[in-house]
Amino acid sequence: MKIVTPLVAVFATAGALTGFLLRPSDVFGEQLPLSIVLTRGSNLHGLNRLLIPLAERSFNEMAAGLILGAVLGTVVGALFMRR
Repeated sequence: MKIVTPLVAVFATAGALTGFLLRPSDVFGEQLPLSIVLTRGSNLHGLNRLLIPLAERSFNEMAAGLILGAVLGTVVGALFMRR
């Protein structure tokens, strides 16, 4: 169990970072900043409110990367514990 917890944290962080870096772009090819992604676009006003679905999708992809990384870290940690 001593190896599993750090591996889960490292893999989850790597997954979240990968999900954030590979997030979708808007019409102009720009990616939304982290502050907008983390709030899922709730602080957008005016015409920028059209970007809320993009912010939500970016957040979901980042969360999916975090979850997949945590699962992968658990599996790798369990395999190391078996040895």
